[in-house]
This record gives sequence, structure tokens and C-alpha cells, in this order.
Amino acid sequence: MVIVQKKSKRKPTGGRYKAKITKRRAQMGRVPTLTTIGKKKVRVERGLGGNRKIKLLHIDKVNLMNPKTKKASVESLKTILENPANRHFERRNILTKGAIIETPKGKAKITNRPSQEGFVNAVLQ
Repeated sequence: MVIVQKKSKRKPTGGRYKAKITKRRAQMGRVPTLTTIGKKKVRVERGLGGNRKIKLLHIDKVNLMNPKTKKASVESLKTILENPANRHFERRNILTKGAIIETPKGKAKITNRPSQEGFVNAVLQ
């Protein structure tokens, strides 16, 4: 079934709204991209107006920022320690914003949205 991002057909009381329009292609949504740890793999999708979206499927590197020294470096990504977005994402090693990851330099927190941006930024804790 198609994922549609539009107003609900039901009122808060449970009654129905009269449908003014049918489903449109512009209202179509997509299944979320769940980025995992692995060799880098990217999928490019066409967006509205010919724009391009970069969907990150797998990645094994992270742009790591050290707040004390103000230096950034590219490090390898070992595993996910905890994920406040969903506790089941920890077991599946799914990267989301706010997840705590393990790197060779220590624990770090992801500060961007990897599945929508094509890379992973993190800050050492």
C-alpha cells in the first residue's frame, strides 16, 4: 500500500471529512531509510522539482569532532552502544540522530541525520 502524507480522512470525533481531492503523486511518502554499519552504500532518489535526495544505506566511517581541541577527524565506526530513538535500533545497529556510538577514540554522539544527509557527524563525549 502507498504511504501518503496528507490530512486524515477522519475528524477527532471519528466522523468523516468529505473528500475534496483524491490521492496525488505529490503527496506520496517513502519508507524510512534505516542506515546500518557496513561498507558505504548510497542510493540517490529523485525529489519534487527534479531535486536529488541522498539516502545512506550503510557506512563505516564517521566525521568525529573533539570539543576540547576543536579538531575534526575521520574515524572508523565500531558499534552502537545506545539509541534513545528506539531501543530495538541498538541490536540492529541502526544509526539515527542522538545515538551513542563507539569509535577508536571513545564514545561519541551522532549530531546529524545520516539516512537523509549521506554522511555521519558525531561529537566526542
